[in-house]
Amino acid sequence: MKSANTIDYYNLESYQYELPEELVAQYPIEPRDCSRLLVVDRNDGNREDRVFSDIIEYLHDGDTLVLNDTRVIPARLLAFKNTGGRVELLLLNKTGENWEALVKPARRLKPGDTVVFNHSDVKAEIIGELPIAGGRLIRFKDCADEDTFLAENGHIPLPPYINRDDEKLDVSRYQTVYARYSGSAAAPTAGLHFTSELLERIQAREVNIATILLHVGLGTFRPVSCSDIRQHSMHSEYYQINQNTAELLNNTRENGKSIIAVGTTVVRTLETVYNEACGFQAAQGYTDKFIYPGYEFKTVDKILTNFHLPGSSLIMLTAAFGGISNILSAYEYAVLNKYRFFSYGDAMLIK
Repeated sequence: MKSANTIDYYNLESYQYELPEELVAQYPIEPRDCSRLLVVDRNDGNREDRVFSDIIEYLHDGDTLVLNDTRVIPARLLAFKNTGGRVELLLLNKTGENWEALVKPARRLKPGDTVVFNHSDVKAEIIGELPIAGGRLIRFKDCADEDTFLAENGHIPLPPYINRDDEKLDVSRYQTVYARYSGSAAAPTAGLHFTSELLERIQAREVNIATILLHVGLGTFRPVSCSDIRQHSMHSEYYQINQNTAELLNNTRENGKSIIAVGTTVVRTLETVYNEACGFQAAQGYTDKFIYPGYEFKTVDKILTNFHLPGSSLIMLTAAFGGISNILSAYEYAVLNKYRFFSYGDAMLIK
């Protein structure tokens, strides 16, 4: 493992690592809170192997645990071109009457083309192209109720590294127990490990639980392809933080207690809304914040996260917080000790 002094923070290659295919989790652990938890001290890089339910030992009275209560929609649709060729759509974000989507295969689908769905009169028209491989802007036609259409025709949008079709179990397991507001094309996976009972135990220890909202869309999906990561542009994703959460976070800070972010989506939202002069304030809008080493964090004291794809913006955010050498070393350790990776995998607490 390279020392921090020999790592080029801005080189995409610095965020690559070798991962045996068998360590990519294909199914979730049951019960949720029995996943493994790797605890990493960002000051000295020390590591502890724990079980996820042990997270409660790292939370103290007066601390605030921040959750993203977005809900995953059945965003994966199977469609057909007029020629009969099969097309897969992944809805990412709704903008007005249109949807940003990833389309596969997309090469021959141009603006004005339409695709159709089995057992439905609904069509999807290609409105435009997006600046990402396979990205298209689409609009549904002859669709009286999109929510009903998606519920009847959509599939749980499991990530491509899960090499199976979605199953009945995924309807509940690829969703946090506290999900409320529909709009995400992927789960905020750090939160998948919590059970309702564990959250109740955490509250019983007088730890505050707050929620923010960030709908996971193109910003999270878009890979970093620039060799100099500073050239990467994040796509905007919708966020919201209410007044109760803002006041609770400000009080936590004033009382000298810790703010623990559950997932990178929470980190990006909090870092977006925080104002050094006014603290946290109620806000909503779109964030394209890209966090990588060199960034100075203002809002969080600990981050709970899953293990992320090599070269992704998510591993860059965790490296910015935990120290790139500490995080790369922790990933190497996790591989050697056969932790389970990605959405249905194990968790890491960076403290």
